Amino acid sequence: MKSVCVTGASGYIASWLVKFLLQRGYTVKASVRDPNDTVKTQHLLALDGAKERLKLVKANLLEEGSFDAVVDGCEGVFHTASPFYHDVTDPQAQLIDPALKGTLNVLGSCAKTPSVKRVVLTSSMAAVAYNGKPRSQVVIDETWWSEPEFCRQKQQWYILSKTLAEDAAWKFVKEKGIDMVTINPTMVIGPLLQPTLNTSSSAILNFVNGAETYENATFGWVNVKDVANAHILAFENPLASGRYCMVESVVHHSEIVEILRQLYPTFHLPEKCADDKPFAPKYEVSKERVKGLGIDLIPLKDSIKETVESLKEKNFF
Repeated sequence: MKSVCVTGASGYIASWLVKFLLQRGYTVKASVRDPNDTVKTQHLLALDGAKERLKLVKANLLEEGSFDAVVDGCEGVFHTASPFYHDVTDPQAQLIDPALKGTLNVLGSCAKTPSVKRVVLTSSMAAVAYNGKPRSQVVIDETWWSEPEFCRQKQQWYILSKTLAEDAAWKFVKEKGIDMVTINPTMVIGPLLQPTLNTSSSAILNFVNGAETYENATFGWVNVKDVANAHILAFENPLASGRYCMVESVVHHSEIVEILRQLYPTFHLPEKCADDKPFAPKYEVSKERVKGLGIDLIPLKDSIKETVESLKEKNFF
């Protein structure tokens, strides 16, 4: 069977990616920071096929050459490892260096490894849609790029980290002749495989955990299973190329509350917006390319229900 590797394998998207790869018969080398940390690895080792075809390998994003052993002998490299959280005190050390240097470290290992046929990079809509251009009258697509200077001015450090990392990745693979595809999801929700709470799932938890108000914000949302599947299809389809935006719906937080109210009428949900300003405007993102990969996106309402049920089951309420 084909060997592939997944970096940051204990993460939210990566855990689903490992699960689906094992289901499809792949042998998976999974990089984690500490293979002996059972909180991070137990859910991976429990997956069907893990005993026979999953190997955990220690690697560190900031250590040059530490991915040589991970990618060795692999045909496909799925680079998902990149920190995503909001409360940062040192953006350079906590977000930018791991995203940017980590991506170049992984690609550097790929450049030395003749077995690697294609790299699939987990980027983000963060690298696409934040450039200060008006978004309401147009359809955002894969030709859009976020503007680093705009991100710095707004102090949007996560967005900056993903933009710099993807931009540097494209330059590197062009120079080295590496075949790469990027998947650019928005806020990712759905069931959790890992036992810890990830940032995008906590956004849904915040709505149902007794908050009095919801933030005046508009975001795109997509299901984690679609994102994981898109990675695999982007690897398997020889015609896949470039970037793939993944957004099922763009909605204001008030609409998320409304969906939750329909699904869970007994929940204590926020009644009003946190400010009196006009609602943050909605925008449209093209689904054409991702449909071309063969993904039929799971509707937002289903994704929200799956997220809440999973958070309940894992006792996050």
